[in-house]
Amino acid sequence: MFRTFRQSTTFEYIQIIIGAALVGLAYNIFYLPARLAAGGVSGISTILYELFQFTPAYVQWAINLPLLIVGVIFIGKEFGAKTFVGTLFVPFVIWLTAEWPIFVDNPLLSAIYGGIVLGVGLGIVYRGNGSTGGTTLLAQILKKYTGLSSGFSQLFVDGFVVIISAFVFDFELALYALMSIYVTSKVIDFVQLQTSPTKLILIITDKEEKIQSIIKEEMNRGLTKVKTVGGYANDEKTMILCVVEQAEAVYFKKLLQEEEPESFVIFVNASEILGRGFSRAQFDRDEIKKVE
Repeated sequence: MFRTFRQSTTFEYIQIIIGAALVGLAYNIFYLPARLAAGGVSGISTILYELFQFTPAYVQWAINLPLLIVGVIFIGKEFGAKTFVGTLFVPFVIWLTAEWPIFVDNPLLSAIYGGIVLGVGLGIVYRGNGSTGGTTLLAQILKKYTGLSSGFSQLFVDGFVVIISAFVFDFELALYALMSIYVTSKVIDFVQLQTSPTKLILIITDKEEKIQSIIKEEMNRGLTKVKTVGGYANDEKTMILCVVEQAEAVYFKKLLQEEEPESFVIFVNASEILGRGFSRAQFDRDEIKKVE
């Protein structure tokens, strides 16, 4: 039941709202008090607050709504209801928590922890197939009409905001803002990939039946066999691929050392595993229903 709910549109909207709330909190707790303009519409609102004391939530609404219209005109169907929800909810949370007594004005701490909270928030929004709008729309328009990559387009737009902040605040705060952008990008990748302690094990052996027996009987895991040829002696061997949890990997390593120490074994960290026994792909709902 819960798995079905996790694959529903309702759950995606819940993710967008939760993620957008974290984005708004990151702004009020870390970025605005430390005067960090880490790119995007939030960075622009920080600069305008410093110069004219404009309320950040109103500034973000005023910028985001026209950008939404421009995005729909130039990009089209990619910007739907989910982008609308994310775009409006972030300024709403900023407005709602504007008087919160909890804040961090140390630029180093704000760059690190603000980047983490912002990255988690955006990662959750993206996992819900949503967007918080802002300069992301400009970056995608720039990508469409210039041929630049998504990453470079976003870097160009955010970098322009950071350069302006260097003149409005000072060069040191601009460097902290760049640090925060880097932290945010790494955390977004971490959340989107749903990094887990799973291990991909590659076993190259000429005793495939024995290894297969260990995996099936001792580990109760599936496996894949691939015929390979050694590059040095041209000997034919079998490469067995198996994915296990962290604790199982430790146990499996011990079993191999005891029962088949001559096999060549590689343990690789796996960012995300999709399939039966592990996390499921949210985008493949129809196939999941067929299997279940």
